[in-house]
Order: sequence, then C-alpha cells, then structure tokens
Amino acid sequence: MNVKVNELMSASVVVAEPHQSVEHVRGLLDNNGISSVPVVDSDGQPVGVVSAGDLARDLKAGSPVSKIMTEKVYTVPQYEDVSIAARVMRNHGIHHLVVTHEQRVVGFLSAFDLLKLVEEHRYVAKNPPTPSSRKGRKRQ
Repeated sequence: MNVKVNELMSASVVVAEPHQSVEHVRGLLDNNGISSVPVVDSDGQPVGVVSAGDLARDLKAGSPVSKIMTEKVYTVPQYEDVSIAARVMRNHGIHHLVVTHEQRVVGFLSAFDLLKLVEEHRYVAKNPPTPSSRKGRKRQ
C-alpha cells in the first residue's frame, strides 16, 4: 500500500491563533463539529494544538488559547506515507497530526482518517490449510 498523507487528510483545516479567546475556539469546535484545532502563528506555522479536553478546564473568561494549548506539535509532511503518520500517532499516543507543506499547515489527519484504509481493505479470513493426504500414507 502506497497511500500518501494528502490523500487522507482533511484539507479544509479550521485553525486558531494564540491570541484568540478560549470561548472563540470552543465555538470553532462546536460550529464545525471537530474535536481539536491547530494553533498557528501569523505565517501559518503550527505553534500548538487545542483539543476539546483542553477546553473542558475551568478558565477565566477571555483567556487566550495560548494559555491552554499543547505546545508540542507533531507534524507530518503532506507527501509522506500514511504508515509514517500512523507510527507517529501510535508512538506518541495522539489522535491527530498537523499536516504541513514547507512548514505551513495544509491539513489535519486524525486516527479516524487512517481507519478509512482498514475499512476499504477489509480483512478476509482464508480457509485453514487442509491436511495433506500424503502425510498419513506410507511409501510402498
């Protein structure tokens, strides 16, 4: 299988900026039916990630999202094999990767996106091998 990240990623990425309020980002998640967003700087480069779990904390109204975002951002180039993306997710126990091209955010890849591959290539159990008719016979 030779599937690239850009074939599975969500290309219409909703992003947040560090100065935006927690309430604003919560609205982005709710309005778009998503569970996390990359946080980007003015050049479109990822500087953090905010998930619904981060937003569940009790915060002061108007707090900037930079106060709660996860600053360790795991990225994958858009033309990388999906096997690399899956390995990064598994090794770091994460469910989303920011997809980049020349260090700018161009997509978002979730574990659910990777499950599409499994769904499309259904596992089909093969019949077990039958005992050979030769095994029990003696040579004459």
